[in-house]
Order: sequence, then C-alpha cells, then structure tokens
Amino acid sequence: MSAGRSQGQKKAVVLDASAFIAGLDPFSLEGQAFTVPGVKTEIGPGSLCSLRLRVAEESGKLVIRSPSEEALRKAREASAYMGDAIKLSEVDLELLALAIELKEEGYEPILATDDYAIQNVAERMGIAFTPLATFGIREQLRWEVYCPACHARFPPDVEEKECPICGTLLKRRPARKRRGRRAEHARA
Repeated sequence: MSAGRSQGQKKAVVLDASAFIAGLDPFSLEGQAFTVPGVKTEIGPGSLCSLRLRVAEESGKLVIRSPSEEALRKAREASAYMGDAIKLSEVDLELLALAIELKEEGYEPILATDDYAIQNVAERMGIAFTPLATFGIREQLRWEVYCPACHARFPPDVEEKECPICGTLLKRRPARKRRGRRAEHARA
C-alpha cells in the first residue's frame, strides 16, 4: 500500500464496523484510525468489538468523527452515479464522506471494509480500500435499478427503495454494456 504513497502524506485508515467485527486491532495500524459515530451503534455495547473500539478511542488511536455536509453530498452523488445508493446505509455514506474529507485534508485514506457497495463507490472516487474477511471487488460495476415484479427500470440515482408503480422492493443488477452502432458495423 505504501508503494504509491507520496512523501509527506499522512496515512489514515477509515474503519467500517466489519473491521472491528473481523478483529482488526486499531493499535496495529500504521497512521491514524478514524470512524464515524454510527459504527459504534452498529457494533453495539458489551462485545469484544465494542471494547476494542472504546479502548482505541480513549487512547487517541481512533478518532470518531462526523463528516461535513459537503463531503456527504459528494458521497451521495458518487453512490447514485454508480447505482449503489439503494444498498448503502447512512453510516456507509458517512464512512465514504469521511474518507473524502480526509483526502481533501491531505491524508492518504484507506477504507477498511468488506462491504462491496462501499468498495465500488470508493473505487469510483479514487479512494483506496482494503477488504478484511473477503476478497473484495474484482472490478468496478455500474448498476441499474429495477423492479423484479413489474420489470420497470429506474435511473441509478433513484431515491425510492420501493417501486412507485407496484410497491415491490427495488433491486439492482450490473448495467449491461451496450455496443454503439459504430461498433456493431465494425464487426460486420
């Protein structure tokens, strides 16, 4: 990870709840660890994960911080563009926004997450990520949103979670790559 790092850039690791669940110890990380307040809620009290988070926060190794509205706007736009908006929670968007904000502050952020939708949007935004208990995404995907019942298709930035036509929960699938007319004629 440090091969492409420019001199003088501070390293930051943004931790998703999956990082704590997978047993990642913030003290073992190079650089400063960050997360958002919602991760504490996702982990819940009374677990080893919760203890690890609290000790790291109290020692100053982990900074719990909310991102700015501007960074959240950028994260929402990127997730809508990619078609991942219907899969990302508010906490997921905050993690992406925090990584954006840290990048703008001169850090070299790395998102530690097993969430494929977060990884896909991070890739789009030029933010490094590292999976913990999965292999991570193989390629960046742009999704289309559709209704599995009435087969209506919607733009990737649709805000509704249910089909406005029939009320069924919307799903997503990889957008088909369509060849242009020029490419079809070139093959003929």
